[in-house]
Amino acid sequence: MKPPRIGLRCDAGPHTGVGHLVRCLALGEEFLARGARVELFGTVERVGWAADRLTARGIPVHPGPVTPAGLVEAARAHALDALVLDSYELDPAGAGALRAAGVVTLAIVDGDTRGQDADLYLDQNFGADTAGPHGTAGTDTASPHGTTGTGTGGGRLLAGVRYALLRDAVTAARPPAPPPAPPTDRPRVLAFFGGTDAVGAAPVLARVLLGTGHPMELTVVVGRPEIEAELTRVATGRGQALHLLAPTDTLPTLIGAADLVVSAAGTSTWELCCLGAPAALVCVVDNQREAYRRVVAHRLAAGLGELPDLVAPGLAGRAARADAGRTLRALLASPQRRAALAARAWATVDGRGRARVADAVLTRIADRTGVLNP
Repeated sequence: MKPPRIGLRCDAGPHTGVGHLVRCLALGEEFLARGARVELFGTVERVGWAADRLTARGIPVHPGPVTPAGLVEAARAHALDALVLDSYELDPAGAGALRAAGVVTLAIVDGDTRGQDADLYLDQNFGADTAGPHGTAGTDTASPHGTTGTGTGGGRLLAGVRYALLRDAVTAARPPAPPPAPPTDRPRVLAFFGGTDAVGAAPVLARVLLGTGHPMELTVVVGRPEIEAELTRVATGRGQALHLLAPTDTLPTLIGAADLVVSAAGTSTWELCCLGAPAALVCVVDNQREAYRRVVAHRLAAGLGELPDLVAPGLAGRAARADAGRTLRALLASPQRRAALAARAWATVDGRGRARVADAVLTRIADRTGVLNP
């Protein structure tokens, strides 16, 4: 029995960020563990640590086709059984073209299927199992933790954090129980905003954190040289220290050691939940807004607002930063609040989502080929 061949179509870089690549890599790790051949089709630009992870796992990188015909040609040239599409930029017709060519297609979406005609749709966001306004189809049940249903074009929808795609480094670091939040006069705070911080959130949130006046050891993961240059100009107060750190694959360990994590409300949200991290999130781009609101409403993390509001000039911006500062100050001063967030988050994401997604893909391959895959 030949091993299945799986393609991952995504891009990563200073302007696109690394969220698409991180979740595709997590799924790729699961397929590799099952003996599949995994290849990535796309651009990995100026994200050295991510390129290193692909190399370490033996995942070759090929040019990423952008047209439906190009996707079909690549799938045929590499004898792919399935292709995972994770991009907001690709022509939506690509999924249907692949499907018509006999390639099992999984479209990873964030609320909006963009009219794609795929075999499988994955929306791993919290609460995605309820009907969305942008095209994610209704499902069988209404649990915020995950369910399956029917997507656009009759494909199966995998919805909710039950299907969250998490890397080996995260699942291996998941504690067996929600971690405690011991009292501390000088909390260790970790701040990161994606692999490249494409929107420049780190200096803004570093100033808000330090502006609370609370003593802290603040470590900020720096995605780009421009961000580092701005952070070196951020002043610290009494009892405060600011450390700058390059992107690292040891991030799950750093999260586990932190008393509070401040992050963007992107794909890292599910990593923080899985690790039981007490977290405060900021919505940095529009497509994070709905998931951000749901996570905050269910008290899986504290909400700091939206980045455009935090950087707004005049009274509106000062008010938004003051609100975020009050939220952070309360968390820094209260281990009980931090522990409550951590417990709810840990219980919500079990770290087994990628196995469920891989099962669905391999089942579709078996249905199409008549050969049972691992």
